[in-house]
Amino acid sequence: MEIAAGEFKAKCLKLMDDVQKYHEDIIITKHGKPVARLTAIEETTPRPLFGFLKDTLILKGDIVNPLEEKWSADDDE
Repeated sequence: MEIAAGEFKAKCLKLMDDVQKYHEDIIITKHGKPVARLTAIEETTPRPLFGFLKDTLILKGDIVNPLEEKWSADDDE
């Protein structure tokens, strides 16, 4: 839907409600040229912080006990 800027100014609150209700964009024009678009924001529920990385890590082997392999960082040099 296209609407002139003057008409949008007169009806902006109702048009904002309509965009939210029907999810149809409105193109606002000035002198017949598009200058802005009014679009609905999709509401999303935020993901909880606790557990958001669940199932993203695969553990292979023992992660608690020290490695049998000696690292050069362990040297006393």
